[in-house]
Amino acid sequence: MPQSERHVRLFRNGRNQAVRIPREYELEGDEAIMRKEGDRLIVEPVRKGRLLSLLASLKPLDENFPDVDEDLPPPDEPEL
Repeated sequence: MPQSERHVRLFRNGRNQAVRIPREYELEGDEAIMRKEGDRLIVEPVRKGRLLSLLASLKPLDENFPDVDEDLPPPDEPEL
């Protein structure tokens, strides 16, 4: 169940149906993803660059990884 609700009105903007988003529900950025689940309409902001900033914040790994190809048989020669 949602923490808060607000009654809003739908209106027409040209051939599209629209809704004004109240200030307390404003999304960050200028793009969103919209999907429909049953009769629910879900709108989520598009957050750009979050993966890159997360990766940049991680510490480098100092581990030596095992050679995963070590115990594999040699590849078959292709037939011509």
